[in-house]
Amino acid sequence: MILVTGATGTIGRPLLDLLISEGIKVRATTRSPETAGLPGEVAVVEGDPARPSTLTSSLEGVTSLFLHPRAVGLAAPDLLALAKKSGVRRVVVLSAVNVDDPLEEQPSRLNGDRNKEVEAAAVASGLEWVSLRASAFAINTLTAWGGQIRAGDIVRGPYANFSEAPIHERDLAAVAVRALLSDDLVGQKPALTGPRSLTHAELITTIGQVLGRPLRFQEIPPEAVRQAMIGQGLAESFVEALLNRYARGAGKPAPVTDEVEKILGRPARGWAEWVADHADAFRG
Repeated sequence: MILVTGATGTIGRPLLDLLISEGIKVRATTRSPETAGLPGEVAVVEGDPARPSTLTSSLEGVTSLFLHPRAVGLAAPDLLALAKKSGVRRVVVLSAVNVDDPLEEQPSRLNGDRNKEVEAAAVASGLEWVSLRASAFAINTLTAWGGQIRAGDIVRGPYANFSEAPIHERDLAAVAVRALLSDDLVGQKPALTGPRSLTHAELITTIGQVLGRPLRFQEIPPEAVRQAMIGQGLAESFVEALLNRYARGAGKPAPVTDEVEKILGRPARGWAEWVADHADAFRG
């Protein structure tokens, strides 16, 4: 039995689908089982990883645990101690490629991610562990640009020459399955990226090519972006950290690894394939 935290999220949902396709018994923990909308093959249980005591019964019979850093937060050491006591043997942690950067240079921390602390807790847990250090999720671009693309052919934003190597959520989920079901990655921290480094401008151009539209990226001053994002309700501290990240990386290629290919035995899915998989969302 595998227990998945963050089961309704970007990675948790495709992870469940892949585990089900492998015939694996899966249990998913969620704070709101009645609205989770998970497949019938999944045993859905109510619980909050940030309050480990609510997962005591959910851990019974579980052999491996997929741990999402935003779901568990700083409660990771307590949850992993409870998991070990309950007979869990392995933990696979979702982390990030920038986990070793200075904390103030990790914007996702301001949205609740505690990648560094959760990864450290897994390593120190006494369980078999794997930490999946993922690059930027491709699907985040739907939030960043989807509205503008549905409204017109110009996407406005800062730093046209800032680059990412976005990873397809299905690739990350597939690597997580391998980490949960085989011993190949135990004790490792693979850096998982998409196959190419692409600038903001190149990402937008490719979306247009897939959609059959003349999309282009129009760079606007960071201060204008800052005001717009704060006006949309985003926390000022997060906006500042994100824009600082863009400024530091402008003009530099994003790191690219072949870890996905080495682990899965096939190339990582490219950006154009990801866009094709989500074309309807961009069309609205």
